[in-house]
Amino acid sequence: MYERSSVAELAESLRSELNRYPMGGKLPSSRALVERFRVSPVTVSRALAQLAAEGLVLTRPGAGVFRARPRAQAPEPGDTSWQAVALSAEGAGDIVPRSVDASGVLVTLAAPPAGVIELHSGYLHPVLQPERAMAAALARAGRRPGVWGRPPVEGLPELRDWFAREIGGAVGAADVMVTAGGQSALTTALRALAPPGAPILVESPTYPGLLAIARASGCRPVPVPVDADGVRPELLAEAFEATGARVFVCQPLFQNPTGAVLSDERRGEVLRIARAAGAFVVEDDYARALAHEDAGPLPATLASEDRDGVVVHVRSLTKVTSPSLRVGALAARGPVLDRLRAIQVVDSFFVPRPLQEAALELVGAPAWPRHLKTVAAELRHRRDVLAGALRRELPSLEVPHLPRGGYQLWARPGGGGDDVAFVAAALRAGVAVAPGRPYFCAEPPGPFVRLSFAGVGGAGELTEAVRRLRAASGGAADGGLRSDA
Repeated sequence: MYERSSVAELAESLRSELNRYPMGGKLPSSRALVERFRVSPVTVSRALAQLAAEGLVLTRPGAGVFRARPRAQAPEPGDTSWQAVALSAEGAGDIVPRSVDASGVLVTLAAPPAGVIELHSGYLHPVLQPERAMAAALARAGRRPGVWGRPPVEGLPELRDWFAREIGGAVGAADVMVTAGGQSALTTALRALAPPGAPILVESPTYPGLLAIARASGCRPVPVPVDADGVRPELLAEAFEATGARVFVCQPLFQNPTGAVLSDERRGEVLRIARAAGAFVVEDDYARALAHEDAGPLPATLASEDRDGVVVHVRSLTKVTSPSLRVGALAARGPVLDRLRAIQVVDSFFVPRPLQEAALELVGAPAWPRHLKTVAAELRHRRDVLAGALRRELPSLEVPHLPRGGYQLWARPGGGGDDVAFVAAALRAGVAVAPGRPYFCAEPPGPFVRLSFAGVGGAGELTEAVRRLRAASGGAADGGLRSDA
């Protein structure tokens, strides 16, 4: 007897032994495998599931696990070259592009090779996710009467009411509709507010996913520069006048990627300028639950201060929980809410009720405020660890602003470095970072990179990442990594 503690190791052992059994032959029982390999039943179950996914075994409930017969040889692939012509043959009147550049989004979603430290992730590492609380919420939701029934198209009333209270002001449950996360909410908002070919004002730099949505909708994103106090109102007014745009999308709180917070002086100006232009402000409030421990009192949402239906508010639970808990909200007042609702119904009907029920259970559980407090403390600690390591090891990698919310540092490579070269050299050194170019819809004012501190297992990985970046720079205390590193 010997011990196999890893699912991968057990799967490999079972894989190597399959030839002992005839095609269709039965494998030993799970209990026998547990005793033989000295592993838990969960490990056995997962290893067998892996072999089943590979098509090597078949699981028959109540009967056991059997060796699968070989799959029939796949037929020769057909000739798909004709698609190049069909996909590129856009008519002269086509406004909405059929090819979309999603590279800026995929950077933050891609899993790097083994051993690479993830400083490019846009989500919390599993150690920061409330996995037990989510599992318990899902289990409780599964016992709710009617959980598999059809929900109201706008979402569960109780969940809409919770989102309304979080948004604040005069926003009520009737003004809220539940969405499948923030990205889906932004997509619905832009489709409702801007026709194909229309200009959309965006912060510069801004979230690449927003730029991808705008371009996929056939809209033209127009940059409005951001500084340490958020978007610059005088430039926003000029952009509205020059373009005739009717939509401005912004992140007033812990803006991605700069971490800027729209100042008190500018908040009213932004609403006034948009109202004078007859335009909507889409408020992407993605980071309110990602405030750091030292953030202090947070400003109210723009939606809570809006009397005239200027603001369309976007909120999501995903960033502070898990990438797979895709539950968010859109809030608006006036006729635009009917349009938002109609577009979502046509696109997806509604958000699955079990997911809404689980979200409702989660935010109402005693574990929820404890989770938010834990995340606030850990994000502050990680921010300080990463910023301190950069100051010591790579002082020329300039960090113009130290945010008190969100999960990233926006940095500028020193020595006239190029962000693409920096990213490539960093990856060769075992660190994945996000290049800055996808965050600009026009020419960037300089090279930038985004360093996330949320997607690693602990603060120790952050110091190790900076050590690797320093080594890749040849030991020079600057932010310019060697292209041959």
